[in-house]
Amino acid sequence: MFDHLSALTDARGLFEHARYAVPRPEHGYCVDDVARALVVTAREPAPDARLIGLHRRYLGFTVAAVADDGRCHNRMDVTGRWTDQPGLGDWWGRALWGLGFAAARLPDPADRDRAADAFRRAAARRSPDLRATAFATLGAAELLTARPDEAAARGLLTDYLEWSRRWAPTGPQWAWPEPRLGYANAAIAEALIVAAHALGDDAGTARGCDLLDFLLRVESRVDRVGAGTGARLLSVTPVGGRGPGEVGPAFDQQPLEVAALADACASAHRVTGDASWLVGVELARRWLWGDNDSRTIMLDPDTGGGFDGLTRTGRNENQGAESTVAALVIVQQACALPVTP
Repeated sequence: MFDHLSALTDARGLFEHARYAVPRPEHGYCVDDVARALVVTAREPAPDARLIGLHRRYLGFTVAAVADDGRCHNRMDVTGRWTDQPGLGDWWGRALWGLGFAAARLPDPADRDRAADAFRRAAARRSPDLRATAFATLGAAELLTARPDEAAARGLLTDYLEWSRRWAPTGPQWAWPEPRLGYANAAIAEALIVAAHALGDDAGTARGCDLLDFLLRVESRVDRVGAGTGARLLSVTPVGGRGPGEVGPAFDQQPLEVAALADACASAHRVTGDASWLVGVELARRWLWGDNDSRTIMLDPDTGGGFDGLTRTGRNENQGAESTVAALVIVQQACALPVTP
């Protein structure tokens, strides 16, 4: 399951890009991908020695990215040199996401404490970006569940919940708090669901579930031509985004978007106990295995790598870090839950 992720990893971190299944070290590493890989390896329930080695490498990279003032680097070249200035973009949020999961779930107490220390440092800052804050909130919710006295995590959750109260639909038929869908959209809804649940805010949980339900309706359609004619399939937001009145299929579709839906639906099921959310996880699994707008399998069964994008005529054959982690997320969620066909 983790063979290709391991092949993309060296002693320093996770290579961002691949040419087909071959890593491209010249493009270096980024926290965006390493932190995602930290999440997916940290939540494996029974890690073997190889997996422990991977998540320790990803933890070390992510901890090193967090500056003393809580901002975060994103990009490192193959020599180990950071090539950017620390900031509060998506990578800052993803670093907190990874560190929160690591602090809550890694088997070694020393690793958990190291992750928690870096989490507190980064959590002292706030980002003006919605997605960065949503990613950070996902890590904070996981950490607070494991450590109920973790004030830094509680502060992030409280702020995200307060922010969500100011959201408003941007049109009569558009319940989303943004005028257009972007990427990893489901993370925004999932963060609200888990933050509200952790803080005992039932109304917030319901708002998050309503957003996720809206997103699932926008990002799926009835199959009118395939073998499963009449059933639903995912037809997710393409790289250019999607706004009111825009319908699919549209391309290129990114595995990251499907993985975010799988994660969000799994969290909604865990929080509410409502089995109807399992349908979203199953739709994500089916998308990965070819029940999608191009009838194309998006996981390489030989390497374990995820393909980089679904196109109108097939797929991008490269198997980079983002798409490989996304495929692993979908497989993890499908295997962990009693998925309803």
